[in-house]
Amino acid sequence: MSNRMWGGRFGGGPDDIMEEINASIGFDQRLFAQDIRGSLAHAEMLVKQGIISPQDGASISQGLHQIEAEINTGAFNFSRALEDIHMNIEARLAEIIGDAAGRLHTARSRNDQVATDFRLYVRDALEHIGTQIHTLMGVLTAKADAHADTIMPGFTHLQPAQPVTFGHHLLAYVEMLSRDAGRFHDARKRMNESPLGAAALAGTGFPIDRHMTAAALGFDAPMGNSMDAVSARDFALEALSAAAICATHMSRLAEEIVIFSGPAYGFFNLPDAYSTGSSIMPQKRNPDAAELIRAKTGRIIGALGGLMIVMKGLPLAYSKDMQEDKEGVFNALDSVSLCLAAMSGMMEALSINKDTMHAAAGSGYSTATDLADWLVREAGLPFRQAHHVTGQLVALAEAKACALDALSLADMQEVEAAITDNVFSVLSVENSVASRSAFGGTAPDGVRQRVAHWQNWLKENG
Repeated sequence: MSNRMWGGRFGGGPDDIMEEINASIGFDQRLFAQDIRGSLAHAEMLVKQGIISPQDGASISQGLHQIEAEINTGAFNFSRALEDIHMNIEARLAEIIGDAAGRLHTARSRNDQVATDFRLYVRDALEHIGTQIHTLMGVLTAKADAHADTIMPGFTHLQPAQPVTFGHHLLAYVEMLSRDAGRFHDARKRMNESPLGAAALAGTGFPIDRHMTAAALGFDAPMGNSMDAVSARDFALEALSAAAICATHMSRLAEEIVIFSGPAYGFFNLPDAYSTGSSIMPQKRNPDAAELIRAKTGRIIGALGGLMIVMKGLPLAYSKDMQEDKEGVFNALDSVSLCLAAMSGMMEALSINKDTMHAAAGSGYSTATDLADWLVREAGLPFRQAHHVTGQLVALAEAKACALDALSLADMQEVEAAITDNVFSVLSVENSVASRSAFGGTAPDGVRQRVAHWQNWLKENG
């Protein structure tokens, strides 16, 4: 078969193709810090157990620290021919300390090594993302406090439904993010067991101390089954699931920024730092940051689906398929971190057009539900009858091209004689939001109480 069919970079034939498909150093080199941490812990344990000499252990430790410094300064030469980060580090260690480097891999396999590195990496990422979620919650809580009594329309089906406060609207996202924080915290807790020492799949005959290496790496315990230890990737799936849900929440908020910053609504003024102009239309201010958050959510959800598909048919224990576990996870966790940073900055800088929001809150007869409730509470009508009467009054207001509170008392009494002038006390948007005082409602006092709750929560969980 002619090599021409492979084209370009594969001109050398099947050997080149095998190197290309087999090598992971292009993406797994970012595991270098975790790989070195795991190797240092492993070497220290081997010395303590008398499996390697203290002299070899000291040489290994010195060499690994030198390699870490070389990578951090950009002096390290990563080789595709050595396939992955583990072999790249091991080869360089041999160049530095000689034969002693070969003793480091005693009582372990690349299978438990990569599983350990990957867990350490995901654990580190989850801790960072958790901090970012708290930051965004703080930004939204502070803005909710400032807008506890700023009135805006609440929507169902993207149609004006009932007046709410902007602070209440923002706190809905704080509630979502708090659950996201809980999911990342739970995922971190559940994954915090060490695969190191499981070796290829069956464990090892060397007298290792897996509890020692687990403790050294900050794990709660070693994993209890060697086959599970090398082949489990549910920790990555759980991390991706939490990331996908969190990204979905941010995408919903991003969508609202896109919609409500447009001239049709005009509720928000986009900060210059998070918007762009048009190459041809000088009047445009495009919500690019919000749109990219919305788009990256698809990438994150896709990573979850991709890894599930990789794992769904794998028998125990390790298979090379698992090399495909990392790129999607790296990209998804990078993406959710970037989205959290962008959303925090954007929401902190976002300015609000209070008057525009207030005017919109009264449109579409948004206090009709308050009128129906008044008819039940004050006039004694059954709710279904009150609903019907309110519908007639809305139709009358539409016919007169006026708001509900612009109808005269006489007009209302022609529809329902039990109505009194007290009805006007519930027809303003201010009175409407103030009346929603049940726990979890939009009343400004309730919003401020919930703001205080989240401020305390952030202090306690910061």
